Amino acid sequence: MYRADIRITLRPSILDPQGKAVRHALAGADLGAVTAVRMGKLAELHIDTDDRDHAMHVARTACERLLANPVMEDFAIEIVEVPAPAAPAP
Repeated sequence: MYRADIRITLRPSILDPQGKAVRHALAGADLGAVTAVRMGKLAELHIDTDDRDHAMHVARTACERLLANPVMEDFAIEIVEVPAPAAPAP
């Protein structure tokens, strides 16, 4: 079993009004040292396979077909092996 941690962010050329609003709010909260904010999404997929390459293929396909807008967003995938759950005690 694997978990795919997928970070989806706006491409650098795309304006980020939400990030701009957050940066402005942080400055108003006396956190003016923050000079830029870009907002994004995190998706966590649990993939039932014993093959790391297959897990990456499934995650990449999910991003390309559904999770990320290829015109506006980039994505990065981290594949993490998830230990099998312990068998219940009798």
